[in-house]
Amino acid sequence: MRLATFQTGQAFILYDADILCDAGHGPQIDPRWLTPDFWHERDAVLGEAPGRGASLFVACGDERWALRPYRRGGLIARLSDARYVWTGLERTRAFREMRLTAELKQRGLPVPAPVAAGVWRHGPSYTATLITRLIPDVTALAERLPTATPALLKRVGHTVRRFHDAGLDHVDLNARNLLVDADDRVWLIDFDRCRLRPPGRWQESNLARLKRSLVRFSPANAEHAFIAIVDGYRNAPGDSQ
Repeated sequence: MRLATFQTGQAFILYDADILCDAGHGPQIDPRWLTPDFWHERDAVLGEAPGRGASLFVACGDERWALRPYRRGGLIARLSDARYVWTGLERTRAFREMRLTAELKQRGLPVPAPVAAGVWRHGPSYTATLITRLIPDVTALAERLPTATPALLKRVGHTVRRFHDAGLDHVDLNARNLLVDADDRVWLIDFDRCRLRPPGRWQESNLARLKRSLVRFSPANAEHAFIAIVDGYRNAPGDSQ
């Protein structure tokens, strides 16, 4: 993984040169790649993910990417759902998430490969987008809950424990951000506002948030699923994948 930066005007891009070169683009990056319109105009959109961010799944040669514009939620979104206060390039949400995801990937954790983070400065504010590689043949845990086996749920617990042992505080640990592939391997996505930190009460907070999401997505199976996940979490082997 070779992270590099590119700037043109008020657009700043942090990207993995290895991935983009493999996709046939070379070292020069076009900021339009980080805009939904670019892919729609080329009829290269494969699908769209549910949720506030309206993530797009796009085809770029042999590559398959997820493009996620950053969007605000809550009351502040009524003022602007896409702009954030500029406090420096490396403090933007896109650059921070890109670097964190790259760090997790280099540690061998099951995360999507980060491709590029784009930031556009607008005076005192900015907008941003993140591109990651699509993980093939995955389904959100939220969709698997009604039929999830105890073995799969324990594997979810194993995976969460691996991230916690690495110090990752995932502030939005929920059943949509945990993905299961065709081999029942578990992946974690969406590291916006997450960080690496020493052990603390945040681990319990992460698990409590996950439990609430289980109740939201599958009330009938939530208690059983959470017990199995916690069992896997507490009895995680050194490498659960």
